[in-house]
Amino acid sequence: MNLKSVIIFFLILLNTNSYSQGKDSLKSVGSVTDSLNNDSLKTEKLNETEKLILKQSDQQLLDSIVKSDLKKEIEINSENETKRIQLEQKLKQLETDDSINHALQRPKIQAMKKTAKGFPVIPFKDTVMVIYTRIGSSKPSERAKAITQRIVKLYDKDFFDKDSLKMVRNESGFDVIYKDEIIITITELDAQWFETSAEELSNRYLTQIREAVVKEKEVKSFANIMRRIIYALLTIIIVTLLMKLINRLFRKSAQLITASRSKYFSGIKINNVNLLNPDQHKRFYLRVNNVLKFIVKLAALYFALPLIFSIFPSTKEYADVLLDWVISPAKDIIDSIFKFLPNLFTIIVILVFFHYAIKMLKYFADEIASGNIKIAGFYQDWTNPTFNILKFILYAFMLVLIFPYLPGSDSAAFQGVSVFLGLLLSFGSTSAITNLIAGFVITYMRPFRIGDTIRIGDVTGIVMEKTMLVIRIKTIKNEDVTVPNSTVLSSHTVNYSTNAANTGLIIHSTVTIGYDVPWKKMHEALINAALRTESILKEPKPFVLQTSLDDFYVSYQINGYTHDANRQAVIYSNLHINIQDCCNEAGIEIMSPHYRNMRDGNMTTIPADYLSKDYEPPAFNVKNIGDGKKAEK
Repeated sequence: MNLKSVIIFFLILLNTNSYSQGKDSLKSVGSVTDSLNNDSLKTEKLNETEKLILKQSDQQLLDSIVKSDLKKEIEINSENETKRIQLEQKLKQLETDDSINHALQRPKIQAMKKTAKGFPVIPFKDTVMVIYTRIGSSKPSERAKAITQRIVKLYDKDFFDKDSLKMVRNESGFDVIYKDEIIITITELDAQWFETSAEELSNRYLTQIREAVVKEKEVKSFANIMRRIIYALLTIIIVTLLMKLINRLFRKSAQLITASRSKYFSGIKINNVNLLNPDQHKRFYLRVNNVLKFIVKLAALYFALPLIFSIFPSTKEYADVLLDWVISPAKDIIDSIFKFLPNLFTIIVILVFFHYAIKMLKYFADEIASGNIKIAGFYQDWTNPTFNILKFILYAFMLVLIFPYLPGSDSAAFQGVSVFLGLLLSFGSTSAITNLIAGFVITYMRPFRIGDTIRIGDVTGIVMEKTMLVIRIKTIKNEDVTVPNSTVLSSHTVNYSTNAANTGLIIHSTVTIGYDVPWKKMHEALINAALRTESILKEPKPFVLQTSLDDFYVSYQINGYTHDANRQAVIYSNLHINIQDCCNEAGIEIMSPHYRNMRDGNMTTIPADYLSKDYEPPAFNVKNIGDGKKAEK
């Protein structure tokens, strides 16, 4: 009898063994299920105590979620002391309430133990655990039945790994899981029933389940031994030694990299910019070493599969398919590389030519910006945008030249992608292109510079940044306003800083005064107010314009020169303060434009601080029409 016949015999034997074990497992599950159904009839109705405990447990679950949220809020508000203290008090209150609930539940659970019926979990011969409590709508009998079935399924797994049986925390307690499958869920109510913590009870159940499955597999281990022997014959001999060798080689290379840190890894610098320090440089090569190890191991496993499949005639065709998946693409790639080499050299020549052309252009741009080279009619602040435009044109021209030499550039797929990207840019960036063109126009119009105080529409502030798409303005309220270049180009722009440094910006404000005040007196008061105002120049001297003669008042406009265009709001505020002071000192009342004054018996509107101590309101004038005499009171 040859080796193949032996292997086939073992496979048949294993399948027969598995089938018999499955039947035995199902029989045991069926017997357990029948007994559980009979016992469940005795505990169909829960008493009021159990209902109350379940209600309190649900409340504890909600409290645990609230406490988790409170802890997150405390971390978020760690710098806000008042808010943090409030949240900590709430958390402390919840924890106190939780402790009280636990204390109240303990005697109730003790009372239930006297009458409650437990449902055993018996997947094999011995009882693994006993279930007394429910979860949600699942009764204890239903829980015991489901847990029993899951443990039996664990035993039926061909390659059960006891280390994959773990315990994880959930919202209401803990889960005992095998890989991604939940075997049992342990709640706080389960833990209180056994007067322990949920974590300790979960560890106990995990150990009991693991020991039960392992013990049962050891009892019926003949099939497992045969499976492991076959698995070792087919995989360990072929792959394990190779994997160990790969691990050893790459471990040596990692040790060599670590030992050579001071000799070879001094960091990476580009134009005095530290991209990687020595430690980062070393870690980079260690990561490369790990990636290469992963690739080599993956390749070894991939090529081991055809060897495994080639042993059996029924799977031999899969070996050829797997090899063809790798060999054919590798052959095509190598052929393409050799065919692409002439075009690659052409692309390199084009790249080198344009690289030095841009460097030469940059040299001239730097010389013009520094003032060493002067061109009539060309401003220095045009240098950088002009250089960027020319550089963009050169790069675009370079791409046009390189495009035909790229691999696959003549294919329909490559051309289709190029057309798609072109349409995407055309339709998706219409506004961006509009702003870009507007940015070019604004650059050469020179309506403002960075640091100028300007007004665009209803936005007034200092220009902080100019780009090819937008400008950014900081208002007097420290608001950062972004204005698209297209908006700037389509609206008028007022620049307050252009002439402020030389001839001065004229600050002006209008005051309306009645005709009863002499205009010379008003002119004098306004000029004095302007001269008192900080940042308004003494020379040229401030002046007053009468802008209109209306029905009830005259409009006086005070004008003053200043070099501080960026402080207009403060200057206007101080000017208005000084206008009030100077008018009050001169005895001029600043009244509402349509105010009609009746002085008889009325107090003046000038503040009392500016009036003499013996000031009295004027008396009423009464005229007696009957006798034509006038009387004063």
